[in-house]
Amino acid sequence: MKAKKIDERDTMFSRAGLVKGSKEYAYYYTKHPNRKEGDDAIRSKPDLGGLGSAMYDPVHSKLADANFKFLSHIRTYSEGRVNPVKTQVDTQEITNLLRNLTLHYGAVKVGMTKVDPIHVYSHRGRHMENYGEEVNLTHEYALVFAVEMDREIMNRAPKVAISMETSKAYVDGATVGMQLSYFIRELGYEARNHMDGNYLVQCLPLAESAGLGQAGRNGMMTTLEYGSRIRLGVVTTSLPLVLDAPIDFGMEDLCKACKKCVRTCPGKAISSSDNTDDWYCNQEKCYDRWRSLGTDCGICLAVCPLSQDSPYELFGRDFTSYDEHTIKESLEHYNKNYGIRPFDKRPWPVEEL
Repeated sequence: MKAKKIDERDTMFSRAGLVKGSKEYAYYYTKHPNRKEGDDAIRSKPDLGGLGSAMYDPVHSKLADANFKFLSHIRTYSEGRVNPVKTQVDTQEITNLLRNLTLHYGAVKVGMTKVDPIHVYSHRGRHMENYGEEVNLTHEYALVFAVEMDREIMNRAPKVAISMETSKAYVDGATVGMQLSYFIRELGYEARNHMDGNYLVQCLPLAESAGLGQAGRNGMMTTLEYGSRIRLGVVTTSLPLVLDAPIDFGMEDLCKACKKCVRTCPGKAISSSDNTDDWYCNQEKCYDRWRSLGTDCGICLAVCPLSQDSPYELFGRDFTSYDEHTIKESLEHYNKNYGIRPFDKRPWPVEEL
């Protein structure tokens, strides 16, 4: 996926938080008057999980609210004091230790890469206390990891359970990143945890560079083992790390043949083009549907064939990449077992939870 430097103020989450009459609102729509009408229409809808949205539940909708409130309380700990006494470490040994710790703390994939300045936001935009501040991140290295989201719960998308599971994954990722960044700072090196509501970097291109997987047609990181059922975390640091390499397992060819996410997206936000340079998820259309549903939808995450059956399960542990034959076989298997898309109609939480 081709990365470009992004101003966080242009993201839909930042724009959704603008308050009419505020100086930030006036600044942004003076600069982008063409976005004002559409953004105002989106903000007029119920909040995510709010009363009046299609999937609202007076009890279960509060689960995601609670998780995001918790995340908002801990985000101030993403940065902290660095131990003035630096511990001398072997680069290979500390990289191995951090990799093992990341998995032990609950991540399912991890990789190391360099921080390209193009991966860093140009300006901040999520919170009014630092709105418009220029981002100055000098860390050279990034540890990138993924946490898994439960397949059965994700298959309930777009019901309210999806918001519980995605917000839980953000909490899981924040917790993993906090432990790692605190540890690195204790060793005497700078480290920052990039977590929900407090990113200074674009996670997806860093994850691609670190070899976790490839970006799919829906604009989401997709792995061989878990498909799109993941959330990403990043810890940037001054601690030198041994780097991983990007991988190519044929995701582009699979996406060109599949198009399940295009057909099932309720907001029609995903490009149907076979030109990978045109692949995107239209953030306005996507987020508008979120506000109508009252959940973060998740259909494109669940509908990806890799989110249901990994190629290791289908073709064996020696699988390395898709070709025309394995793509055909994979999609035939999917259609036979799931039809248009998997959908778990059971109520949630189920009794065993």
